[in-house]
Amino acid sequence: MDAAELRALQAPIKERYKSDPSAAVITLKAKGSIDNEGIACKVETGRALAVAGLHPGTGGSGLELCSGDMLLEALVACAGVTLKSVATAVEVPLKSGHVIAEGDLDFRGTLGVDKEAPVGFAEIRLRFEVDTPAPQDKLDLLLKLTERYCVVYQTIKNGPKVSVSMKRV
Repeated sequence: MDAAELRALQAPIKERYKSDPSAAVITLKAKGSIDNEGIACKVETGRALAVAGLHPGTGGSGLELCSGDMLLEALVACAGVTLKSVATAVEVPLKSGHVIAEGDLDFRGTLGVDKEAPVGFAEIRLRFEVDTPAPQDKLDLLLKLTERYCVVYQTIKNGPKVSVSMKRV
């Protein structure tokens, strides 16, 4: 896909959202189920069933997916798609590339070993390694726009309002 094809594909969508802003607001959903078979949650991904469990650093077997890894994988996926989309739109040729996310966790927090240790990622690093003949100014623009338009990156960076509830079923 080239820049013209991308613009043609997105033009009617953008026009619709300009004329009807409420049409652009979409609620994404994820659902999982828990049962008595162990400490795991079966997540419906829309394509397959993913089973998330404890990380080996907290007592897991390593056979189930770690939700921390899944968060980083979502970041990599979103950033990669955004990078490719932006590169196409601004005509930066990418021969190949990698998107790498790393995050630092202190498991003492989630295990309750140290009340002062944070629960969650203390730091997340996102890195792009690209093979391209584009000049540095184009790469700077590509990075700036990828950061700006990556949904998962912006969500992590800006911390949206989050609410939690529980009900008996």
